[in-house]
Amino acid sequence: MSGAVVRIDGRAGRITLDRASALNALTYDMVLDIDAALQGWADDAAVDVVVIDAVGQKAFCAGGDIAELYETGRAGDFEHGRRFWRDEYRLNLLLASYPKPVVSLLQGYTMGGGVGIGCHGSDRVVGESSRIAMPEVGIGLVPDVGGSLMLARAPGALGPYLGLTAARMGPSDAILAGFADHFIPEASWPGLVALLCDTGDISHLRKAALPAPEPGLGPDLPAIDACFAAADLGGIVANLEARGDEWAERTLAALKRGSPLALACTVEMLGRLRADPRADMAAALGLEYRFTYRAMAKGDFLEGVRAAVIDKDRTPRWGHGLLGPVPDAEIKAMLDTLGPNELKLTRDAA
Repeated sequence: MSGAVVRIDGRAGRITLDRASALNALTYDMVLDIDAALQGWADDAAVDVVVIDAVGQKAFCAGGDIAELYETGRAGDFEHGRRFWRDEYRLNLLLASYPKPVVSLLQGYTMGGGVGIGCHGSDRVVGESSRIAMPEVGIGLVPDVGGSLMLARAPGALGPYLGLTAARMGPSDAILAGFADHFIPEASWPGLVALLCDTGDISHLRKAALPAPEPGLGPDLPAIDACFAAADLGGIVANLEARGDEWAERTLAALKRGSPLALACTVEMLGRLRADPRADMAAALGLEYRFTYRAMAKGDFLEGVRAAVIDKDRTPRWGHGLLGPVPDAEIKAMLDTLGPNELKLTRDAA
């Protein structure tokens, strides 16, 4: 078993992430199994709705299982990681464009690769314990799995703030930022899933949604908009330093935990996506892939994973000093076209 339990239950296609001891971290085999199931159910008249949930109380999915990517990358095999990201991004696009309702139940931590599985469907449910985040900059990556598009579409300057600080969103913040749709108390989830399986009728879930508590980030939104609307990382840092209050100091401390190259490229990516009215999920995934394709050979990914996951010393030696500066040429190089290696999202592409 890959760690994803796939079956049909009544009128529902069921996918359950079942690696609770690893916070349901997403493996390559899980990606392939989920993708195959979704493709099979897309035209199956017996399936009216897809339900994605996870075992355990701590996490829906705390991210991708990156230890294997680190080991292969350290051995000089960059192709394994590129293949993983390519197939993962194809799955993200499939979820975002799926022809049937997709319900995800996002208890506990939903981060990184978990966002790619749980936050692109039609009905994303959060409860009291939900904590959603895009923490990739802390391991030398940019927000990916389609998260860059959601961040770019978030209101005000909330997207850059979330992408650069890796701040965790509670249920209301996740709805505000566009990462979730419905707040439903978690005690109600088993009964709702049973009803969906019995009827295949998504309206039962939508009627069960309740008003969410006040967003935890609410009081900070004016400061976020004032500081994170700058066009580049240097401008954001300057705004925070000029503000100089306790919130700004805490925010600067959060920024200092990220790779300067990843931080700078995140600002550039979100700016490009926001400026392009035609930008869609496919465009966002393609832009993300340009960075992840180069992340091992030219970025801080291997060092970030070493410090956070392998040695756990929390002292990464980034390629640039804290908060940069990062030359514009390096940012552009990480996001430049890959030519024949550009991300191909069609199913017949190699």
